[in-house]
Amino acid sequence: MNRKDSQTVRPGQPAPVGPAPSWTSREAYLLALVCLAVGLIVGYIFRGSTPAASVTSAAAPSSAPAGKPAPASPQALAQLAAPLHAAVQANPRNVEALIRLGNFYFDNQAWAEAIEYYSRALELRPEDVNVRTDRGTAYWYSGFPDKAVEDYERSLSFQPDHANTLFNLGVVRLHGFGDAAGAVAAWNKLLQLHPQHPDRARIETLIAQARSGER
Repeated sequence: MNRKDSQTVRPGQPAPVGPAPSWTSREAYLLALVCLAVGLIVGYIFRGSTPAASVTSAAAPSSAPAGKPAPASPQALAQLAAPLHAAVQANPRNVEALIRLGNFYFDNQAWAEAIEYYSRALELRPEDVNVRTDRGTAYWYSGFPDKAVEDYERSLSFQPDHANTLFNLGVVRLHGFGDAAGAVAAWNKLLQLHPQHPDRARIETLIAQARSGER
């Protein structure tokens, strides 16, 4: 995800987010599925990178959980993904093209496809922290918290101070495994490494909730 540090959030419990049409820096994280209501976390996860073009970005997420937009139709996805697929077919080892395609599917909640293209990109560029973190988030949204944690921890082995990865790791540990201590440890490390984090107050609230047994 040619993105640097962006956000993501997932189903009823915390989860990751995806790319937008022409986002350039993944450091501009996506607070797309953050829901903090009446002291409860409904879903909160940061993106590893920046989003690509999303078919659903203009749609109103009326009935989608945690403010998540409804998935686009297969026909709409296929039409918009065509030029991205053409770029990959022209050069299957074009890492940037693979990432763009993965980002496109991520942003449109096609998790299996996002995982497929992120995986292909990681085969060529295994140290890409943003892509690995976004794949972990796609795994989380697909119902595989163990694989999400595996990707997050692998990302941190390359870049221990990656803020969004630390945040997401805490979310999945808490909501995927009920590991409040693990979540608090990840979030505390995040704040220690990034004391001026723009969402410091919110993260401190999440830490307090985890310690008190709230979710």
